[in-house]
Amino acid sequence: MEKLPGRIAVIGGGSWATAIAKMMLNNDDSINWYMRRQDRIDDFIRLKHNPAYLTGIKFDTDRIHFYSNINKIIKDSDTLIFAVPSPFLKMHLKKVRTKMDNKIIVSAIKGIVPDENMIVSEYLSKFYSIPSENIIVLAGPCHAEEIALERLSYLTVSCKDTVKAKLFSKRLNCNFVKTSISEDVIGMEYASVLKNVYAIAAGICYGLKYGDNFQAVLISNAIQEIFRFVNAVHPINRNIKDSAYLGDLLVTAYSMFSRNRIFGTMIGKGYSVKTAQIEMEMIAEGYYGTKCIKEINEKYKVDMPILDTMHHILYEKMSPSKEIKLLSERFR
Repeated sequence: MEKLPGRIAVIGGGSWATAIAKMMLNNDDSINWYMRRQDRIDDFIRLKHNPAYLTGIKFDTDRIHFYSNINKIIKDSDTLIFAVPSPFLKMHLKKVRTKMDNKIIVSAIKGIVPDENMIVSEYLSKFYSIPSENIIVLAGPCHAEEIALERLSYLTVSCKDTVKAKLFSKRLNCNFVKTSISEDVIGMEYASVLKNVYAIAAGICYGLKYGDNFQAVLISNAIQEIFRFVNAVHPINRNIKDSAYLGDLLVTAYSMFSRNRIFGTMIGKGYSVKTAQIEMEMIAEGYYGTKCIKEINEKYKVDMPILDTMHHILYEKMSPSKEIKLLSERFR
């Protein structure tokens, strides 16, 4: 236990994976890093930065052991940090032939596994036999772009085993990242999925030229929906005003770095869903989260008018302006 997290591996080549690598290298002499494409690794080594994401972060590549073989990096590492878009997680894991049940798994994925309608921790436990006490989840209001700029940020490290959460959090702490710990893995994962849905809603309203007054009411109602849903799915004592819940919702709904807000803004301005996805060139997790949570909620039947409105717009091709107007009549 005292050696945890041991040899750390970052799985993923996007902006959040790059930000996590930057945090890890503040406290570690070296890390392992998996990227699917060897040409991207070659460019990274040549340029000394990720050639596609957060290009302003310079890395000492002598301290990074790059891999394009996911089985080899799993074998050579003790703690695996998954930082890939949730729709791609299954694609990466299908290549895995190496046992992972003796590893510490860190999910930095703020999304849900499509088709399975499962949060990442549940998916890993069911299909890869990872013990729940070996799964750590990162939550909180923390955009990769601000990590790149070394702006003060806060993360919550959640794990059923709080000792492991404390040990891992020490590897994240630095002059621009502060951490806290929690045991609410399930609640934080669902809240992380839902805040993306509500950020799309905020973007749609912005694109439709609703003002700050309405946005404040929208987000006030959104946090109530999150509270109702996570309490139905995982009823424990939690403070929904903590930064891992409310803070993450606020930054995702308001920040210009938020790809979910950008996606919603495009739809509010008249783009079709498909056109907005093509123009974005990045994954808006809330699109997938909307359908998954809608289907999960068929069991729990929680009152979620904002979620229902997003499903009408994103999947039933209903008019954003008409749907938001109908939604507004339910607010107070």
